[in-house]
Amino acid sequence: MRRCYEEDFVMETAEQNKLLTQVGPGTPMGELMRRYWQPFGAAADIQEKWTLKVRLLGEDLILFRSRQGQLGLIQAQCPHRRASFEHGIPTQQGIRCPYHGWEFGLMGQCLNQPNEPDNASFREKVGARAYPVQELGGLLFAYMGPQPQPLLPRLDGFVHPGTIRMLGRALLPINWLQIMENSLDPVHTEWLHGHHYEFLKEQEGIKVAISAHHQKIDFKEFTYGMTKHRLLEGNSEDGDDWKVGHPIVFPNTLAVGNGDESQRYFSFQIRVPVDDEHTLHLWYNAYVPPPSAVVPAHLLKTVHQYTVPYKDAQGEFIVDNVDGQDMMAWISQGTIADRSAENLGSTDKGVAMYRRILKREMKKVEQGLDPIAIVRDALINERIDLPNERKKHHNSDGFASFMLRTHAKYSPIAADLVKIFEGENSPNLKLIATKELA
Repeated sequence: MRRCYEEDFVMETAEQNKLLTQVGPGTPMGELMRRYWQPFGAAADIQEKWTLKVRLLGEDLILFRSRQGQLGLIQAQCPHRRASFEHGIPTQQGIRCPYHGWEFGLMGQCLNQPNEPDNASFREKVGARAYPVQELGGLLFAYMGPQPQPLLPRLDGFVHPGTIRMLGRALLPINWLQIMENSLDPVHTEWLHGHHYEFLKEQEGIKVAISAHHQKIDFKEFTYGMTKHRLLEGNSEDGDDWKVGHPIVFPNTLAVGNGDESQRYFSFQIRVPVDDEHTLHLWYNAYVPPPSAVVPAHLLKTVHQYTVPYKDAQGEFIVDNVDGQDMMAWISQGTIADRSAENLGSTDKGVAMYRRILKREMKKVEQGLDPIAIVRDALINERIDLPNERKKHHNSDGFASFMLRTHAKYSPIAADLVKIFEGENSPNLKLIATKELA
């Protein structure tokens, strides 16, 4: 496993910045991203609809459900006269354009052209762009790359049995990369989520001390991406934060959570490029109820969804929670961060290493090779267990204390989770009821 060294700290030129941030068809980063299954929504989004507009990697698409219940993802406009499939007519095998009834299958093949002479070669010529769709853990994923397609990775938190699942989402007006680079920057937690938060509470007349000094940080490459490691002041090198760390699953997922079986949960932050200037940020959490817990059936039946706001009614950034603080920092860098104007320091070695690997993997794609973290072995893919700290520092104050300082405070089942993990008499239930979330 390769560690990051200071010689990796190379500033990006304007052209290199474009290379790293542009995700449209035919761009090097866009081609890399298309080698991976990308989530774009929840299965529940299409359960009571026939079609749904989707924008992904710079392409306008329509998700549709056939009359057999199969899902397809097709270019937004019909190849005939460019009318939208958004108002299409579902068929047994696919969808018809509402304008003239041309029918297309799940993979974009033209099946039928009413009012036209039967002409197989013409039908073959006018196929539409379409992409495979699969469901995992209640999320929908699309594969937009060349065939043969890889397997959709069955990461632990998406397949663990009996979990309570929830999905937060935010459409952010910025490029995906500056969001992702945040996950390669452990030291920002000391300041943005520590000292900055302490300053905010100071202005309210409240003294808190939650910042923890980083004595050292490290990064390693592994099969599915990178792991990041931190040693906080007062902690031992035998602790999980340093010895185990947690992963960045390539190319655009942060996997965190809590590996302690008494309060086990999986947590993924997935930064899905909508286009060069917009990112769909997904927070997917899967909680493992304690063995003694009585879990209402409705909590297990679906993925509970919510929107994570980043500005209040006055247009000001919401910075009273960890994820709001992150979004403020990401958005304030500009729509596409200008990396040619940066000055990287020694604590940015994870960011530098990540960029280096991205460039390496783009070259592999250009050579016709699979990039890192592609899964094609079905046996390996039965379940992919990721490294995860059992005693992570931010869980040290208890389950609800940290959960209610994150995006999860907006979840419709936040109170249910506190009851399950802390009991019916948890004082944090009053905080939820009064919306006085610290």
